[in-house]
Amino acid sequence: MSLTTKSGKLVPTLFYGTAWKKAATISLVALALRSGFRAVDTACQRTQYREDLVGEGIAQASIPREDLFIQTKFALPSDQDPNFIPYDVNAPLEDQVRQSFAQSLQNLRTDYLDSVLLRSPARTVEETVTIINVLNEFKKKAQVRHLGISNIYSLSLVQQICFQLPPSTIQIIQNRFYLEMGYDVRLRKYCKDNGIMYQAFGTVVGNQNVLRSKTVKRVGERIRASEVVVFYRFCIQEGITVLCSPDKEEHMKEDLLVATEEQFALKHNEMIGIRTVLND
Repeated sequence: MSLTTKSGKLVPTLFYGTAWKKAATISLVALALRSGFRAVDTACQRTQYREDLVGEGIAQASIPREDLFIQTKFALPSDQDPNFIPYDVNAPLEDQVRQSFAQSLQNLRTDYLDSVLLRSPARTVEETVTIINVLNEFKKKAQVRHLGISNIYSLSLVQQICFQLPPSTIQIIQNRFYLEMGYDVRLRKYCKDNGIMYQAFGTVVGNQNVLRSKTVKRVGERIRASEVVVFYRFCIQEGITVLCSPDKEEHMKEDLLVATEEQFALKHNEMIGIRTVLND
């Protein structure tokens, strides 16, 4: 199962997330790709990611570049480890973005990126738009194919930013998918109406109550899959791209199998049942 973006690119609906992998990043990324993952999410930010080790893991897996969807992020100084900032913090904001982009290309051993996100909005709409406009320069040069923003939960803010950018500039919104933010119902509708891909992370950690529900357990028994994978499948059928980060080969293969094969599709009443659990 995959999505087709406005650029015509087929994008897998399941991404391998690389946050907090530390020294195990190389082996886990290589294993994930060899197990069948074709989309990888990372960031040029040492607080949570080792983008350089992601690049090594991709190299070791030896998957043709054109078969991969590599996504990274630009992170502001406030989101960075002060000992490992990948750009000159005293440089103008535009140059910080350019330096970070160049570092990402080097770390990931590629001459183009499928997606670059702003890891979180800047202090003002104007600064956020400035960052996206710089990244859009690379898109015009075919060095990046999709642009987006992560950790942006206000629909109003998304609308303000998109209003100040050329149409269809923002193509991806990536957020934590959990009850406290109302599962971004209104924002997801806006994304759907405007051809924006909605990506979810934290689907396991933030939804333990859902995974423990009788509804999800019953579905898992029917399709013979874990509650975690049932929830991934639910999200995908809702039109959500899911970031997951299993650390064992058997879990990687189960995630991919259930997420992509139509024989594991949830029934209409099961989808309604899980939506009801989300709203409880």
